Amino acid sequence: MSNNTKISIRFFDDREVRAIWDEANSKWWFSVLDMVAVLTDQDDYSKARNYWKYLKTKLKKENDELVSATNQLKLLASDGKRYLTDMLDYNGIIALGKQFPGKKANRFIEWFTYSDESIDGKSKSKAYALFESSFIDSIEVGTTQGLQQIHGYLFGGLYDFAGQIRQKNISKGGFQFAVARFLGATLRQIEQMPKNTFDEIVYKYVEMNIAHPFMEGNGRSTRIWLDLMFKHRLKCCVDWSRIGKKEYLDAMIRSSTDSTTLKRLLKGSLTDDIHSRELFMKGIDYSYYYEEE
Repeated sequence: MSNNTKISIRFFDDREVRAIWDEANSKWWFSVLDMVAVLTDQDDYSKARNYWKYLKTKLKKENDELVSATNQLKLLASDGKRYLTDMLDYNGIIALGKQFPGKKANRFIEWFTYSDESIDGKSKSKAYALFESSFIDSIEVGTTQGLQQIHGYLFGGLYDFAGQIRQKNISKGGFQFAVARFLGATLRQIEQMPKNTFDEIVYKYVEMNIAHPFMEGNGRSTRIWLDLMFKHRLKCCVDWSRIGKKEYLDAMIRSSTDSTTLKRLLKGSLTDDIHSRELFMKGIDYSYYYEEE
């Protein structure tokens, strides 16, 4: 499998459901074992595998079409190697979900059905497309205009304020972001901040987060903005999959007064694999996951 394979990770109840894009048939294939682990609340993959084995035998006896619809593709395992694993497409996953009793399976099917159709789902597809587009090369690095270009690309057609600096005050968890009346001046100051070293880039990122220039979608846009600065200035980017959701969010909250933890997390997750499509896609998955309530 080439490095250009498009991999996606969806999160249900903080558990990964991995998928691979099938270019020839223009569709996603989803990991059956990930889904079985989710629906059986199973952390032990060998137990999830045994359950799927039992279920597959049962379905085979019943001549269920799910078994013949199963495809085998290589997925990266925790030991760093790729193994052939059973995959199902969108309709197959829904059909498999119906084999499980209870509210959790119903909730999973509902989440799975709507996650791609939500604003986040559609915006995430646009974020994936950014890697392939020539547009990414025209984005201004480290400027407010560049951040607006990213936001406009991710949310164009989804929010009527896509790419537009907010005119209203906003807060989150009791934290008041930059006052709208002074936002223009604040953004001009951030724009003038240097971006030559790791510390300078992170400091600029922290200040932009405090500014929070958009009504929605600040985190997702600003993380791409940060990565572009790292790529252009330091020839590296963040492997976001190495940073847990809670530790990232806690570090961001703390960063307005002390950015030490954030710097440690980012520095420990830097990679020079800046041309990897898979790494970019995984980064988008984690970036959107951080924003899920």
